[in-house]
Amino acid sequence: MKYQNLNADQKTKISTLGALKKAGYVPQSIKEELRSNLIKTKRAGENIFEGIWGYEDSVIPDVERAILSRHNINFLGLRGQAKTRMARMMTRLLDEYIPVIQDAPLNDDPLNPISKFARDIVAEHGDDTPIGWMHRDERYTEKLATPDVTIADLIGDVDPIKAASLKLPYSDERVIHFGLVPRSHRGIFVINELPDLQARIQVALFNILQEGDIQIRGFKLRMPLDVQFVFTANPEDYTNRGSIVTPLKDRIDSQIITHYPSSIDIGKKITNQEAILSKEQQENIEIFDLAKDLIEQIAIEARDSEYVDAKSGVSARLTISAYENLVSACERRMLMSGDDKTNVRLTDFIGVIPAITGKVELVYEGEQEGPGIVANNLVGKAIRSQFTNYFPDPEKERKKEKGNTYEPIKDWFEKGNMVDLIFDAKEKDYRKELKEIPGLEKLIDKYQKTSHEGFKYFLMEFALFGLAEYSMLSKHQLEQGMQFKDLFTSMFSMPEMGDDE
Repeated sequence: MKYQNLNADQKTKISTLGALKKAGYVPQSIKEELRSNLIKTKRAGENIFEGIWGYEDSVIPDVERAILSRHNINFLGLRGQAKTRMARMMTRLLDEYIPVIQDAPLNDDPLNPISKFARDIVAEHGDDTPIGWMHRDERYTEKLATPDVTIADLIGDVDPIKAASLKLPYSDERVIHFGLVPRSHRGIFVINELPDLQARIQVALFNILQEGDIQIRGFKLRMPLDVQFVFTANPEDYTNRGSIVTPLKDRIDSQIITHYPSSIDIGKKITNQEAILSKEQQENIEIFDLAKDLIEQIAIEARDSEYVDAKSGVSARLTISAYENLVSACERRMLMSGDDKTNVRLTDFIGVIPAITGKVELVYEGEQEGPGIVANNLVGKAIRSQFTNYFPDPEKERKKEKGNTYEPIKDWFEKGNMVDLIFDAKEKDYRKELKEIPGLEKLIDKYQKTSHEGFKYFLMEFALFGLAEYSMLSKHQLEQGMQFKDLFTSMFSMPEMGDDE
């Protein structure tokens, strides 16, 4: 039976070099291994990058072309665009197990050893050389580029204690303590945030990428390292911490541009997949699709906001954290009221504010406004953007001389009436407040008739918030809830000021 037809159990039973040769093993570079396994998976119709949404027609084809071309790869994109996850998933294209010389420092191929230790073992034992097996998960190494990374960390350094104890000169390979890159021989090596790596350290990668040489303290070692390099980086015009030096960029064969989800539906798939919810939360709390759309819309609004630094980007982690916080806001309210089950309310979106303020980088004007105000404005803009998908455009309705859809609601508030929606209100109190507004329930029945009682009240609340965003009503945040009243009444009922003010 040929080596490539052996299963994992049959392979790992091979324990000597002679048995490995007899099985028909032929050395293969990691780039060839990735390429051949990708070809097999494509022919079998399998998806290696399962769970990566929105990249099916853009990033994934670019990655596959790079692998087929045997290229080192740089993922270039803003934060939260699954760059590292893509790199980690490349391990699925590695063979489950590969043979290595037992105890060799550099995962040496039994038929193509590169370290002196491995060559000496083979010379001494021949076909009796002991063989070990390395799983694909052990062949992935990741390093975050920080300013304190040294050449010794990546390439290696002379160990003076080893040199003294073995009575060997520094030029002898046996006194070297190898760094991460040589120890990633026959594996995937990832450097995250490459621009953060100091320029002098980036220079040390030149020869490794091109010729396979490594140089330690002036001693040049000819080591044909076999490494699949993957780098990740933010666009250079964003980071103030550094950049990729041009000669290094020239040596990275394929630069692949990543991006944010192109639609709300794709964003929802990512958020639903990544959000961590308990079994109780999933069973007892219902989050309507409209609420999920609003979460994704917040991120879209943030990416377009004049107050948010576009070069920094708005990570997909914002929507994931916001969704988790929204569910937790519902859960807390449910615990406070003593209910067993609940539906999401729009007032629960007060819980997503902390998830926004920590995830967006503000420009100067945004800092002046304050992160809390900017976050609340983003929620409001999301409601405004989604409103016309469910109800008539208030701007168009405002221009009508007769038959304004929102007139009954507006008239009621103009008479001095107001509504307080308390964050932790019990279900019956919450519904009672909404039902008191004439015309609100009729609006839902006319444009969004639903048999789901909980969703009906969510839509009633959504209509109130939407009318406030279109300046038909005023909305004020109270200590324990939201208050809605007539716009002009609220303008003329400002607190009294002193003479100086």
